[in-house]
This record gives sequence, structure tokens and C-alpha cells, in this order.
Amino acid sequence: MSDVNVQRRQFLKTSAGVAAIAIAPGMLLLEAAHGGTEAVTNKLRWGMLIDTTSCKEGCRECVTACNKENGLSGGVSPTDSQWIRKVELKDLHGGRTLSLPMMCQHCEHPPCVDVCPTAASFKRDDGIVLVDRHRCIGCRYCMMACPYKARSFVHEPLHDQNPDVPRGKGTVEACSMCVHRVDRGQLPACVEACPNKAILFGNLNDPGSEISKKIRTVASTQVRADLQLNTGIRYQGL
Repeated sequence: MSDVNVQRRQFLKTSAGVAAIAIAPGMLLLEAAHGGTEAVTNKLRWGMLIDTTSCKEGCRECVTACNKENGLSGGVSPTDSQWIRKVELKDLHGGRTLSLPMMCQHCEHPPCVDVCPTAASFKRDDGIVLVDRHRCIGCRYCMMACPYKARSFVHEPLHDQNPDVPRGKGTVEACSMCVHRVDRGQLPACVEACPNKAILFGNLNDPGSEISKKIRTVASTQVRADLQLNTGIRYQGL
């Protein structure tokens, strides 16, 4: 057994380790892998502003980048995981069409977290909603609770995974906002890949951030704002 495995087992046996995992499942594994020491706080709230007027019909670069980064097959059958899907909208009265990416909306008040019986679904202090696959029992209550149909269930065994994005058969998963990249100071893969610069990523809690300034100057919409979930994903031109 490697030294890393021995240390991990010893850590999990300590009461402090168990408490830490209960408070923030998944975070310590990320810190161990990348050496991160800075705590996640609510001074940050990561979010995205998606400009639907710049998002081009037929363009799937964000979807392709997400699939590649997170080890998804790219299939679109009901049993395939889709963390981002392109949605084509048409106004039946005026004929106007829109194309936009739909993913987990990283709600401030996420219904998926409320219904999860094992605390596998959780929201970090910086607003990113995640699933701890070690706690997930595959009940899929969260999938039923999500008004955005943004979660997928892993039906088949997985191979050749990205070590930074552990996934598992029999568990639920969704857009993680590329948390492994964000915690390193990088952009989510979809943001970086968009050729039209339609996705703006940043700190919604910082009035001086580019995304906050943009939201103050343009009309933006939350999908299903009537649910009062205060989503972290906003849409311009919707």
C-alpha cells in the first residue's frame, strides 16, 4: 500500500477528518491532490453571464470542451451524461430564435441539496453546487427536484477518467463549473473554449468584477426566476 493511501486511511479515521468531510465533502480530496490551502469563503460567489446574442446556433464548442475536460462520452441518449446541452428556442409569435447552453444553474437555494437524503448534493461557500460521489446512493431525488433537468445518472462503468474529475457508476453528476480548474485560478473549460466570447465568468459578490459590472449595465435574466433560487448562471438577451 502506498504512503498516500496509508495517510488517507489514517486521516479518515480521525474525528477531525470525519468532521471536515461532513462539512465540505469533496473539498479535502481536491486540496490533497493539488496542495490547496486557501479556504473557500462566501466572499466569492462564482457565476456566469451568458450572452445569447453572441451564442451562435449550431456552435457546440462549449459542449465539446466540457465533454473532453470531464471525460464525458458526448452521447445524447437518455442514458448519456450531459453536463451542458445546447437549447434552441423560438418565439412562436415573433419568430425570433435563440441558441443557448443550459447546465446546472448553481442556485443559491438549490432544490437538489434540499432533497438529498445523504448530503451528497451540497453547495460550497463560493456558490458552486457539487455532488460527492462517495455519499451518493443513486436515489435520483435530486434529478427530480432540479427544475433545469441539469443532472445525469451514470448507468455504465467508466474508463480512462480524468483524475481531477472522479466519476462513478450508479451516481448522479452535473456541471461542476470545472471546480478543479477554478480552484487553480483557471477558467471553466466551456468559458475558455467559446469562440464567440459569449460566456463571462467571475465573482458575483465583487462589485468591481467584470461580471458584476456587466450585470449592472445590461438586462439579464435568471431561468425560472419565479422559483426564487437566485441562480449563479444569468442570461443576457433572453
